[in-house]
Amino acid sequence: MDTQFDKPQRQSEIGILVMFIDAIQHYGRAFWPLLVIWLFKFNEINKWFFIFGIPTILLIIGAIAYLKYINFTFYLDHQNNEFIITNGIFNKTKTAIQLHKIQQVNINQSLIQRIIGVYSLDVDTAGSNNKEGKIRAISHPLALELKSRLLENDKIIATQPLENEINENISQEEQPFITISLLSLIKIGITSNYIKSFSLLLIFFLTITENINNFTGRDILNDGDVQNYVNENFIIQSVLIGIFILFLIVLLINLVRIIIRYFNFKITKQKGSLLMHFGLINTKSTILKPEKVQIASITQNYFQKKMNILELKIKQATGGVKEEQKAAIEIPGCNTFEKDEILKLIFNHIPEKGVMLKPNFRKLGFALFVTIGLPLLGFLFFRINFPTEGIQLNYGVPFYVLFMGLLHYFFYKNHRLFINKNCIIKQSGAWDISNEIIIPSKIQAISTSQLFWHKSLNIGSLTLHTAGGNLSLQLGDYTKIKEYINLWLYEIETSDSNWM
Repeated sequence: MDTQFDKPQRQSEIGILVMFIDAIQHYGRAFWPLLVIWLFKFNEINKWFFIFGIPTILLIIGAIAYLKYINFTFYLDHQNNEFIITNGIFNKTKTAIQLHKIQQVNINQSLIQRIIGVYSLDVDTAGSNNKEGKIRAISHPLALELKSRLLENDKIIATQPLENEINENISQEEQPFITISLLSLIKIGITSNYIKSFSLLLIFFLTITENINNFTGRDILNDGDVQNYVNENFIIQSVLIGIFILFLIVLLINLVRIIIRYFNFKITKQKGSLLMHFGLINTKSTILKPEKVQIASITQNYFQKKMNILELKIKQATGGVKEEQKAAIEIPGCNTFEKDEILKLIFNHIPEKGVMLKPNFRKLGFALFVTIGLPLLGFLFFRINFPTEGIQLNYGVPFYVLFMGLLHYFFYKNHRLFINKNCIIKQSGAWDISNEIIIPSKIQAISTSQLFWHKSLNIGSLTLHTAGGNLSLQLGDYTKIKEYINLWLYEIETSDSNWM
């Protein structure tokens, strides 16, 4: 397939239907409260509006989708090494993206696009919260070829790629060097993200409860009949059964979410980059360029270690904290060998831990004072003034102190910074232990801080700023910190890496 991208071209003709459905979904999400009210107050007058108004609205949305399709073009400007996208209905917008600044190109396919038989292609560069270029309807071979042209490692893009090169890309996709099995996804699903799943369940439960209260006019959480029944019969059994059911629901939610999102996860080597393809309902295909990687994070807990699985997260240059969370590429269910292969491709070697910098014990003491000492003082004040209120709270104090004490102890024990010639590794976490890896040449800025009462103790804090996030060490040996800062600054000034 030999496609000339040097001339403006439109999306697939079926893209009109994709834009039409997208517009209906967009306006539906924006005006659904009005639609609900209108349906509940449906009368004879509204019937005529339904008969004539709905078709008129659909016709207008269809016209807008057609105009978007006609006015949307894209092409490669080889002279200036730019990818040009023109769009708009009445006000035309022309977006020029420099090819050497493109760090990621994603090929996605939603359920609607899968039914229609097209793909979307997203172009992303560093420093923005939005995708700079987005093509909503394109065939798969054309998307692969365009992606290959946009992500050439050299800054000069060839004007006429050979057809066998595109066929080679497709052949490589069919032979991935890493495939995350369904069993590995199940292991990850039952051993990770408990807090996230519990939060989603809590939000869902509170929303349902509020709607029931508004509909029935009764507060089911404080219903006297329910409380009397529980108190008089089996309160302990009810609590234990409730905890067990909650735990099963959290596991199920997390398991389903992991499988739907990362089903059939395949990783392929392609021209020195990583091509990843995954998804059950919405499929996604993305290329990761090693030179654009800012931070590689490896997360593993006790159960995952026993099962020989881990989570690998790769962070690239982003435009903020929210974009950092969205742009991070997650590879769930890797084993140790697969992790090493990916890291070798990204860093050209397997990162190893070197000299260890650890925090002063005062970091643990301050955390215990804030999370245990101050709450206990507040509880003591409450007990002095209200000695008979909430007597059952007294039994929870020892459990709270024990839990928070152990939690902060493990946080302190795992808070480490490992330094060697080729990389810096930040270790953190209590249960899920994370190791974040950067190379010194990708550091953008270095911050240090030292409170005046820490000077005599020779301790201070260090923060390494990168385009993909920050790494920090709190209350470490200040003399050693300053020694390594000088080495890192020299590495930054002498480095000529092209990671932007």
